Amino acid sequence: MTSLTDVDAVVGLRDALGLLKDREQVAERLLDSSAKHSFDPDEELDWDAPFEDGLWFWPPELVSLYDTPMWRRMSEEQRILLSRHEAAALASLGIWFEIILMQLLCRHIYDKAATSAHVRYALTEIEDECRHSKMFARLITRGDTPWYPVSRAHQQLGRLFKTISTTPGSFTATLLGEEILDWMQRLTFPDERVQPLIRGVTRIHVVEEARHVRYAREELRRQMVSAPRWSQEFTRVTSGEFARVFSVAFVNPEVYTNVGLDQREALAQVKASGHRREVMQTGAKRLTDFLDDIGVLKGVGRRLWRSSGLLA
Repeated sequence: MTSLTDVDAVVGLRDALGLLKDREQVAERLLDSSAKHSFDPDEELDWDAPFEDGLWFWPPELVSLYDTPMWRRMSEEQRILLSRHEAAALASLGIWFEIILMQLLCRHIYDKAATSAHVRYALTEIEDECRHSKMFARLITRGDTPWYPVSRAHQQLGRLFKTISTTPGSFTATLLGEEILDWMQRLTFPDERVQPLIRGVTRIHVVEEARHVRYAREELRRQMVSAPRWSQEFTRVTSGEFARVFSVAFVNPEVYTNVGLDQREALAQVKASGHRREVMQTGAKRLTDFLDDIGVLKGVGRRLWRSSGLLA
């Protein structure tokens, strides 16, 4: 990531959303919230409780095949099984993304004062993400499903991205990975149709991720008014490309094979599904509105976001 030495000294920064908040004050508030509202999933959740018959592992409306011809042919048991595997696939995707995020945060604070609240909060967020990754891994194991890694191509693209990413690009990708899943999880944890363990996992993640989103949004706003023009444009293009990668990675084709469905037909029906397109665009809307306001969704980048299916 680029150094923010000069940015740190700038006060009174303003963008289309108004005056930016003091970086240290934001971090201090987030540190205070972390001290009051952080969780140990190993202690908070009942990992030994049996799963309840007839309950879902993900709200049915958020399952990729919902309301498709294939879905209507499936039995209720097979639909619930698909939700179980898709929950595991999303947990696997979350681990992949959070490992990238932790590396980006380490790069972000590499040349900054370790005594600053901004750096101390970044370290706190890394702690949170470590716990989340372990929690997701334990959930996959508990669900007796496979681990669903992203494709080899996406693994390599992730490796490239975290190597070349600038600071604003990294925080844009952070929000992309966090906000769509957060929207889905906010629908999941209060849903009594869903298994209690899944609801517990998503509740913890929602509470702690709210701080991560605030930190990333505030820093991205600061970057988009202070970074060099080339960096801003690079952010627009790379974020659009990452949106294309992320939207594809959101559905792991192996889940269909593992529940006895034809993979090719399932993928075709998901791609053609108006319901699925609406779910993804609704889940991304809060983020895309924000990115539009601060100048990220322009030019080639905007066209890439549209082609990802996340922007209407």
